[in-house]
Amino acid sequence: MASSDVHVRICEQEIIKYDLEIKALVQDVNECIGPHVKLTELNAKVKAKFNNLRLRIQDLDQMGREQDKESDKLALLSEVDRHRKQMVSNQTAWRKANLASKLSLDNLEKESLLYGGDNEFRHRKVTKEGLAQSSSDITESLMSISRMMSQQVTQSEETMTTLATSSQAVLETNDEFKAMTGTIQLGRKLITKYNRRELTDKLLIFLALALFLATVFYILKKRFFFFL
Repeated sequence: MASSDVHVRICEQEIIKYDLEIKALVQDVNECIGPHVKLTELNAKVKAKFNNLRLRIQDLDQMGREQDKESDKLALLSEVDRHRKQMVSNQTAWRKANLASKLSLDNLEKESLLYGGDNEFRHRKVTKEGLAQSSSDITESLMSISRMMSQQVTQSEETMTTLATSSQAVLETNDEFKAMTGTIQLGRKLITKYNRRELTDKLLIFLALALFLATVFYILKKRFFFFL
């Protein structure tokens, strides 16, 4: 059960990581001002992250259905439902970001054709401002991811410590059982030896009594013939 808990915790950590990475990439898509190749690359990354997230949610769902306790099963399946709703929300945000970015790129291209060099100046200005904002958002997202992963690592370390302690307790209990087994076997040997000795003593007493009776009978028989 403890090993299963560790796998569940690792799976949830990866789901949280993919969720945060998707949010950061969707923000980049929303702020993308060209070229179209850049937008295509961002969308490819988002799609890959969504595929990874979907697989991990499926893994968590399978782990939830394999839980022995009904309470643990319901709790995990509730988490799975929450993660799926969050994924749908991210997909909606991704579509909206794509529409906004494509509309912005189309407008910039139209202005470039209409106004030429003057628009190019404004385009460079917007690009610098967008890059600065994107850099700030990405930094904030990375810091958030770092804090989240740090917390999860700490929890994983505590779990591993608990597992190590439990393993040590099991080993000690096993040693105690081995010692008890040895004691029981020794006691069994002593009892068997005692029973054999008791049987031998009874046999000796019987033989002695038989010899005594035979001697008495012999003496009585001898005296009887003597008197005759």
